[in-house]
Amino acid sequence: MFDLKKFIADHVVCRSTSIFAVDIEANKRVLQTEIEDKSVCVIGGAGSIGSSFIRAMLPFKPSKLIVIDLNENGLVELTRDLRSTYGMYIPTEYRTYTLNFDDPIFERIFCHEKGFDIVANFSAHKHVRSEKDKYSVQALIENNDIKAKRFLDLLTIYPPKHFFCVSTDKAANPVNIMGASKRIMEDMIMAYTSKFKVTTARFANVAFSNGSLPDGWLQRVTKKQPLAAPTDVKRYFVSPEESGQICMLACILGKNGEIFFPKLGEKQMLTFSSICDEYIKAIGYDKKDFVTDEEAKQFASKMEFNDKEYPVVFFKSDTTGEKTYEEFYVPGEKINMDRFASLGVIEEVEKRPMSEIETFFDEMKTIFADPDFTKEEVVKAIKRFIPNFEHEEKGKNLDQKM
Repeated sequence: MFDLKKFIADHVVCRSTSIFAVDIEANKRVLQTEIEDKSVCVIGGAGSIGSSFIRAMLPFKPSKLIVIDLNENGLVELTRDLRSTYGMYIPTEYRTYTLNFDDPIFERIFCHEKGFDIVANFSAHKHVRSEKDKYSVQALIENNDIKAKRFLDLLTIYPPKHFFCVSTDKAANPVNIMGASKRIMEDMIMAYTSKFKVTTARFANVAFSNGSLPDGWLQRVTKKQPLAAPTDVKRYFVSPEESGQICMLACILGKNGEIFFPKLGEKQMLTFSSICDEYIKAIGYDKKDFVTDEEAKQFASKMEFNDKEYPVVFFKSDTTGEKTYEEFYVPGEKINMDRFASLGVIEEVEKRPMSEIETFFDEMKTIFADPDFTKEEVVKAIKRFIPNFEHEEKGKNLDQKM
């Protein structure tokens, strides 16, 4: 049987234990003090990172866990997984709700609970493929920024002791609207540092996370469909377990207004095509290259049970918003690489006035209020807010590829 966890350890992150294990052990007492018997609310807790964050937190025994997510099936699976895991601590007060965090029902829950000690928000459009047309762009910015601001305003009623909101490496020198929306989110939450403690983390791709290209390979193989991967896109990777741990460390150990990132060197970057090569070997096949999707699909449609070749299409990236490399910080940001063994910290992050944030959001709302608004108008507005936003429209998006 294919062992995904072992494959990730051996061929993707190339480590058998978590990169963050040393920092968790070194700060165990602080983590215990800040989490034990505390109330926790996780927004987007059914997703890959949100659920991993929950698993990282539970060993420190919070008294209450409320999980909010629109994915009802995901919440069911999260609950079944937690309750089926040997030795897993689950608070007596454990509840899940199929809600949007901007829903009036969530506001009612929040006010009834009089807030939470720890609040973490993982609800986000996280894929570059979220950028297609003006409607998908509006949905992305509404969720990642505009609704998130209303959520922050709600938190000011009963301020949490720790608030964490997940970011992305694509927020550093963004080239796509998803990355730009996360950079806007970073600027927005920093404007709330006078009201409660906020932290965030930019981190690498989560290996085989829900909806990712590698996760798609698992689905394609079960359906005997060809695999596809770019040859020129390099990424850093962390395991699913590590994705939750970095968020927990940033949330609990971070000082107000700090951004965390993993200490990963350039030699640890991998192309998707190289991972795909290893995956095909791991499932017992030899790779058979095709130039076109149609040829690969035709070959796959005729595959027999005992065939030893698997069809793949490797290509150079040609879609809007795809960045060929990753970076966690940019010139001018104050970086501390000494506080933690596995984490770098961006300290003394510049705080933009709330008036600038609100002016930008008002501009976005005005643009979206016009039924005939264009994607180009949105890009121009973002460029005025984020001067280093280097967006290049290529006229093709990831939904047009396998």
